[in-house]
Amino acid sequence: MNKLIAYFRVSTAQQGRSGLGIEAQREALARFAEAEGFKIVGEFVEVETGKGADALALRPQLSAALAEARLHGCPIGVAKLDRLSRDVHFISGLMAHGTPFVVAELGAKTDPFTLHLFAALAEKERAMISSRTKAALSAAKARGVKLGNPNPVAHAGLSQAGTLGVAAVKASASAFAARIMPAIRDAQANGAKSLRQIAEALNERAIPTARGGRWAATQVRDILSRQVVA
Repeated sequence: MNKLIAYFRVSTAQQGRSGLGIEAQREALARFAEAEGFKIVGEFVEVETGKGADALALRPQLSAALAEARLHGCPIGVAKLDRLSRDVHFISGLMAHGTPFVVAELGAKTDPFTLHLFAALAEKERAMISSRTKAALSAAKARGVKLGNPNPVAHAGLSQAGTLGVAAVKASASAFAARIMPAIRDAQANGAKSLRQIAEALNERAIPTARGGRWAATQVRDILSRQVVA
């Protein structure tokens, strides 16, 4: 069984104290490791920003994870690419560093070009979010809205909108799972027994994931789990 060093990161001290996000990352990476034949032999948790190409200097736990990975001669594993960084130059620097890393949501066999592509998309997404946030705050200030403590009614409206948004995402994911299940059942009927074999069968049929990428065992498991819950 291949070794793997786990690295988890949240962006604020509040998230670090509450554990918000860490457990979800830990669970996702554990599922990935089990499906892909990895044994997690070390774990590092960081509460720090992911901004900037020089962020490594601000993240001692990532530096420690890199050292531990070199000691074991194994890769670093993260649940999502943005847990390393949303900065494409930072990701490129890590790749040039010589220590490999794997991303659970992208699969174990993601090539360097694809990692660069997803890093560039993450950086663009961060810039767009920042730009939209600044524009919204400026527009609100121009209308005379007092920024800071939201009034209870407005806050309740935002909370309701967030709940509806989460529901819409879950409904979309369930609908996608329902569309994919016939192909999964067909693969099983044709001899695909393991999650990895099912993923390979879907890739051979050029069936894309919900994000348009290639299938990995963890993604097949998520689809099957969603169907069981449904």
